[in-house]
Amino acid sequence: MIYGIADVGSNTVRLSIYKCEGGEVRLLMNRKTMAGLAGYVRHGALTPEGIEVACQTLQGYRSLMDNLELPDLRVFATASLRNISNTEEAVGAVMAATGLRVDVLSGREEAELSFRGAIQNAGLYNGLLVDLGGGSTELVAYRNRTIQSACSLSVGSLSLFSRHVEKLWPDKGERRAIRRAVEDQLDQFAPQRAPARHICGVGGTVRAACKVANVLFGRPAEDRSLDRVELKEMLRRLKKPEKAELRLLLKTVPDRIHTIIPGLLALDTIVRAYGAQTITASACGVREGYLLDRVLREPAVKPANTAITEREG
Repeated sequence: MIYGIADVGSNTVRLSIYKCEGGEVRLLMNRKTMAGLAGYVRHGALTPEGIEVACQTLQGYRSLMDNLELPDLRVFATASLRNISNTEEAVGAVMAATGLRVDVLSGREEAELSFRGAIQNAGLYNGLLVDLGGGSTELVAYRNRTIQSACSLSVGSLSLFSRHVEKLWPDKGERRAIRRAVEDQLDQFAPQRAPARHICGVGGTVRAACKVANVLFGRPAEDRSLDRVELKEMLRRLKKPEKAELRLLLKTVPDRIHTIIPGLLALDTIVRAYGAQTITASACGVREGYLLDRVLREPAVKPANTAITEREG
């Protein structure tokens, strides 16, 4: 059976198409649209223009699925529609325009599904999962591959940029404001946090950080790891980027040129708060977790976890 999973996020709207057969889940195709829905929020509500962007993007994905004669498209939303005052209006507009029902995940559900997807192919036994998105960040402390605690912070790379950065690049005061915003959320939602030596990173910001580090430090392009010293050095070198650094970012993460530094600052603040030493970017996350839990209804604990074959798209 082939399923399409559309993830409506604050920064991107993504479509992943999977083939599920014989206990194996294989990613066939990835599509990404930099919709930037968080930028359409005014006075806490998603504007009609933002709703139209969401509708047009999802209609395009539905048309793609129809052209491929693949009828099963499931849609969920995270902070993009969760953290607005007109959620029902936005969900209703999508249904009217596309015929697609949007499942709006709570912060807790998003955190648990991110962990569910990430543990499939990763050697996760003890540590902290960090799903750093555009509008929110989910934290899951786990031990022996079991969730110990989970929470959602209402800060992400795009929302931090929108709230705290006046121009393209944050100045000294704006960088401090970004860190304070993340620290305030940590104090509110994760006040009693156990140290975590290792972080499993989920989401575009962590993947982008690894890509930039690979170029900056001359590492293999497929490297998905990062340590706290490298993260600190990245932030130092990108503090006041020269033309060479700007060119590097435009070549490596062009669609995140404005959110990469807020995202790195958020990640570094979390690393400091938990005393983490290393970060590994997971190939899987909330979409895979949603597929397994809400579509395939696979049990969360199995003697042998369902294998997910990843193909970058």
